[in-house]
Amino acid sequence: MSTANNKAIVGRWFTNFWGKTCDLGIVDEIAAPDMLLHYSLHEPRRGREDIKAFMAAFRKAFPDLHFWGAADLIGEGDYVVGRWEGGGTHTGPAFDDFLVGGLPAASGRRMHFTGTTVLRLNDGKIVEEIGLDDGVKALTQLGLVKTKA
Repeated sequence: MSTANNKAIVGRWFTNFWGKTCDLGIVDEIAAPDMLLHYSLHEPRRGREDIKAFMAAFRKAFPDLHFWGAADLIGEGDYVVGRWEGGGTHTGPAFDDFLVGGLPAASGRRMHFTGTTVLRLNDGKIVEEIGLDDGVKALTQLGLVKTKA
């Protein structure tokens, strides 16, 4: 696939998976069957069903969750890099998927943070998405990490 095609696929992924609304059908369409999804806030996810279950629970807990691009996508060969920002408010059920703990139901806590993601594609499918995010900021905002007074 060309770099332009790979960037278009990643653009669709960011819009339809991470965007304001989530269409989990996009996972079956453009994620490889054994795709790896890895960010610092959560355990790594592997495979379409695991990724869909993760996002369904995340969006149920944070109904307004969404992320958006903070810069143009950069592509080279099988790799596409994107900068983003986003977050949401925890108004849903208890959520214990964070590596350092969980939130009781409807805590009302809000997170807003940024990151950079590297995606690798193969034959038009996303094989891995590995992100470096400002997880400490998000966890502090959610009250799961305490800062010095």
